[in-house]
Amino acid sequence: MPSLQDQLRGLVYSTEHGELCPDCRQPVAECRCAELAEQTRLAELDGIVRLRRETSGRKGKGVTTVSGVPLPEAELKALAKRLKKVCGTGGAVKEGVIEIQGDHRERLKAELETLGYTVKLAGG
Repeated sequence: MPSLQDQLRGLVYSTEHGELCPDCRQPVAECRCAELAEQTRLAELDGIVRLRRETSGRKGKGVTTVSGVPLPEAELKALAKRLKKVCGTGGAVKEGVIEIQGDHRERLKAELETLGYTVKLAGG
């Protein structure tokens, strides 16, 4: 991670290229930081999809999180849409983790296993 001095000194706009990415210093149109982050996320996965029920930070409301799905972001959103439809609830995709409102672990486990994923129930 660059020091604060390096971060403050960096070029953020060029009249030749327009706005520059603060991380790689390339023009925003040519920046590949998001692609590299997505490739890194996919490389770190172990192939096991984990289902977890979480309530922390949600005022007692429970959500089921689906993590470890080895799909790119666009396909992950399509899978989330399918899973939300199966459960009949809402949800979202945040940082590679699918959040489904409510406790639907068993239903999601059955659906993901029909899609060919190895599924584990994790956490409480």
